[in-house]
Amino acid sequence: MLVNNQKLRNQNIKKASWVGIIGNTILAIVKILVGFISGSMAVIGDGIDTATDILTYFITLFAAKIMNKPPNYRYPYGYNRAEAVATKALSFVIFFAGAQLFLSTLIQIIKNEPHELPSLLAIYVTVISIVSKAGLAFYQFKIGKKVQSNMIIANAKNMRNDILISASVLVGLVFTQVLKLSILDLLTAMAVGIWIMKAGFDIFMETSRELMDGSDNPELYYKIFDAVEEVGGANPHRVRIRKHSNLYTVDLDIEIDGKLSIKVGHDIAQKVEDKIKERIYNVYDVLVHVEPKGNIEKEKFGLSRENIDEECNKKRNAK
Repeated sequence: MLVNNQKLRNQNIKKASWVGIIGNTILAIVKILVGFISGSMAVIGDGIDTATDILTYFITLFAAKIMNKPPNYRYPYGYNRAEAVATKALSFVIFFAGAQLFLSTLIQIIKNEPHELPSLLAIYVTVISIVSKAGLAFYQFKIGKKVQSNMIIANAKNMRNDILISASVLVGLVFTQVLKLSILDLLTAMAVGIWIMKAGFDIFMETSRELMDGSDNPELYYKIFDAVEEVGGANPHRVRIRKHSNLYTVDLDIEIDGKLSIKVGHDIAQKVEDKIKERIYNVYDVLVHVEPKGNIEKEKFGLSRENIDEECNKKRNAK
């Protein structure tokens, strides 16, 4: 059942990617052409940002293809983390596109090169861009949340940023027309570049947690602790959660009465696994290590309920 769900998930990712590619290709061509015709650097910059979206969706398609591969001796957990790697690549593409726009505009301002006043055509295409991007972003968010794809959600966030970028361009163009100051168009383009760089950096940081086997959701740990305690006769500790795309792998130790038989210990471990899968959606695998009560482990990896409580309290106090 999980395999079928993953195949359906990858199909949805591919579909969302092709919608993004076609929609952004049309918008990028129109905005860049109109930007040159109207003489607006801000609109050209907006078009360049949209053009980077095309590349990001091709990366998404490539990642979806890799994710379909079955596990092997090199990647026993499968290829689902290709999504995190692809999303990381997207962040670099987005960041450097913004940096290029910012630097090229800054150079124009420093050199004090003559810049014509943009025509009203730039305003019209920017309004069309805002409406179109809003539709694409809504669709991408819908698919991304449906299949729990950080990669598609990252693309949706990028397009949501595009709406704000286009809105900023629109405001800059209006003021440029009203005040008749062409430098406002260049300043708007610089602001767009900064915004694009910030979006790329945010996406980079979001994907780092998954690649480092981290989690920003303490509730998942509490669900595991509650699941184990619900079974009875088992004490959970040294819990680890790894994320592979939208799937979770859970490793944990449970302490039980050392006088119990191996068969009873196995049955308790199986109940723990079943309870965890009931409480957490999209669990790829659960590994339960059974040990006798009072056993002291020297290793420091893994978390207990006390560890999570302590960390959450520190965050609350910091605020």
